[in-house]
Amino acid sequence: MNSITAEKTATFSEAELMALGTKAFTGLGLEQNDARDVARILVTADLFGLSTHGLSRIESYGERLEVKGIKARPRITVEQVAPALVRVDGDNGVGPLVGMRALEAAMATAKQTGVGVAFARGSNHFGPVSPYSLIAAEAGFASIIGSNATTTIAPWGGSDARLGNSPVGFGVPNPGGRPFLLDMAISVVARAKIRNALKRGEAIPDTWATDKTGRATTDPAAALDGFLLPIGGHKGYGLALIVDMFAGLLSGAAYLTHVKSWVDAPDEPQNLGHFFILIDTRHLGSTAWLAERINDFAAILHDSPPADATRPVLVPGEIELDNLARHRRDGLALDPAVLALLEQHAAKA
Repeated sequence: MNSITAEKTATFSEAELMALGTKAFTGLGLEQNDARDVARILVTADLFGLSTHGLSRIESYGERLEVKGIKARPRITVEQVAPALVRVDGDNGVGPLVGMRALEAAMATAKQTGVGVAFARGSNHFGPVSPYSLIAAEAGFASIIGSNATTTIAPWGGSDARLGNSPVGFGVPNPGGRPFLLDMAISVVARAKIRNALKRGEAIPDTWATDKTGRATTDPAAALDGFLLPIGGHKGYGLALIVDMFAGLLSGAAYLTHVKSWVDAPDEPQNLGHFFILIDTRHLGSTAWLAERINDFAAILHDSPPADATRPVLVPGEIELDNLARHRRDGLALDPAVLALLEQHAAKA
């Protein structure tokens, strides 16, 4: 496609975003089909309104690709270790590419056995969970998906970072309707939100993070030198620990402090791990059966009288799916700096 500039249009269609993202990652050395799969995850994140995990990731992914910290053309392998269990070696590929290959392997296995579990190792940051959950749900699969991450959270009662802000998500399909999608980091907020606050010169709530001494702070710079706070106190710590055990320990990937920081060592493999647990809901009943039950489930929640009349009750995923529908209809504006970087890499394709 021709170079797209801010002067031509203020917004971009999904097709334009996909084309630009694909071309940018092709310019960074990926094969076209692989670049398209990476773009699919990141563009969906942008359409969901998750801009910190969308095409803006071209900056960090691109830097690591250029210094060979990530392989542009990995040899990703899939090993069937049991009827319902596969192991994926990402060979240090771009995270969303490894994630897509693991998702595809889990879906193929679940079609055969009803349940498919894929553990991936040798990966990198794979974006948010919800795009994978949506792809799975639209294909009829309920899912539990997670990844580990660079250490940013102290163990409960500890004074240094030993756990990652490991995301986990759940998805349940709704035939003919909107799926339920829950995508959550274990911290109160992602580090990307703190980095963005620092770029804008804004203070942060003191519930987001601590400084390096463990004291709550409103200074984003101090927070980036300190620790993220987990949701629910000790319960969030426990959840972060379990997600890392599934994503890192069981997969054969790095875990806890064995995970290298992509900021401190951009030229070294992180060996992140992911897990994809999929259930083919068609083995449980007809699509009509599931649609009736999930729509009744949603109605029970939606029918609760709101405490604030201007804020009706929502179910997980509604905000993101509303954003998706709006952006598909009206287009999406990209940050000028992100657009410039995308076009810079696309020009090399």
